[in-house]
Amino acid sequence: MIKFNMLTAGLLLAAIAAPAAAVPAVFTAELNGATEEPPTNSPATGNATVTIDTDLGTMRVQESFSGLTSGNIASHIHCCTTEPGIGNVGVATTVPTFTDFPAGQTTGTYDHTFNMLDASSYNPSFITSHGGTANSAFDAFVTAMNAGSTYANIHTEPFPSGEIRGFLAPIPEPETYAMFLAGLALMGAVARRRRG
Repeated sequence: MIKFNMLTAGLLLAAIAAPAAAVPAVFTAELNGATEEPPTNSPATGNATVTIDTDLGTMRVQESFSGLTSGNIASHIHCCTTEPGIGNVGVATTVPTFTDFPAGQTTGTYDHTFNMLDASSYNPSFITSHGGTANSAFDAFVTAMNAGSTYANIHTEPFPSGEIRGFLAPIPEPETYAMFLAGLALMGAVARRRRG
């Protein structure tokens, strides 16, 4: 029994002593017309992956889309809905569209990294309504991303409010799964030890 308690204590100390390196958070969304409010009858589809690095203050946006009914006129991220996964709100990121987004295309891909500590990465009204600085806007934006209250949206002339969109959802970090599995293994060891 003493050996097991020492092993448990050692594992806990090792976990506590491990360096706390921030891991970039990854969010994904499937973009479609059914998710728009109100829904569109668009046949278009797309995907968005957003990677937030709070240590560097960056946001990498990767999007792919196809089948838009006309060339796109804008793409950006809207924030922050009052309830996760529903609602319409204003644009949080650059306006009228993401920097270097392939405008006028019905099919395309996009990959760009933004400095989220620079005011030019935001809609100015988002900064004003979220503390007045790029830093405070970034904090509010990351909080909303984690809460599921942001969505990627692609707009076209037939659908100026958005032809396809998707709410961004976090992907659990591999370390989270590893800690969960280690916890299960430890609980199993404790249960076996108590039965034995």
